[in-house]
Amino acid sequence: MPPADVLPPESEVPADDPGPLLTSGTSADVYALDDARVLRRYREGRDATPEVALLQHVTAHGFPAPAVLGASGSDIVMERVHGPTLLQALGAGEVSISDAARVLADLHARLHAIPAPPAWVAPSDRDWPVLTGGPVVVHLGLHPGNVILAEPGPALVDWATARSGTPELDVAVTAVMLAEVAVDAGGDYSQAARALLAAFLHASDVSPLAALDDASAMRAVDPALVPGERELVPDAAGLVRTLLELTAG
Repeated sequence: MPPADVLPPESEVPADDPGPLLTSGTSADVYALDDARVLRRYREGRDATPEVALLQHVTAHGFPAPAVLGASGSDIVMERVHGPTLLQALGAGEVSISDAARVLADLHARLHAIPAPPAWVAPSDRDWPVLTGGPVVVHLGLHPGNVILAEPGPALVDWATARSGTPELDVAVTAVMLAEVAVDAGGDYSQAARALLAAFLHASDVSPLAALDDASAMRAVDPALVPGERELVPDAAGLVRTLLELTAG
């Protein structure tokens, strides 16, 4: 695997016109280079080195994530993973809620079996006030929209928020994300999200209860949330707590 600051010749991309835009996130855009490669380009010059290092680490351990083909500065050229997202498959009725919950729980379990790289340094350009590190790799964004149902099996994408942490925190963040949709009374998917949340908590081998306050605190300051969404976080955490108490009872 080439160093993070070296871009192999076959992975070179135009500086200003990389290709069709596939998707845009809070801090990065993803472009299609060709059928086999995409370019993830951070806006505002964010250094992609920490993300590259974690991606290379988890794929070296056999975890299903896009392979890094090259990187330079704020650019990452990576394998293009084909298939619908788990969210799209759920919406189309192609995957059941129970099966989707098992996919999420299985990806968590597989990821948390990977020890955090000992020399990895978290990026300094994003504030995680309650995240102090931990023994394993965590994604902190493992939700149906970031899972692609590729032909070889589900793959996890968008590693911008990945860190070292604890399994409890990672599972708690996923639970709160699902619960935010569930408590949105005006949302079209609130009932389905509540069912998926309950199924996910049942399928997970890790209880998120001890990390629930930290997870909700992180979500409350997530720059991806707009004010209306941010207001859902306390009720979302309350729903997760209620479902956990019902399960324990």
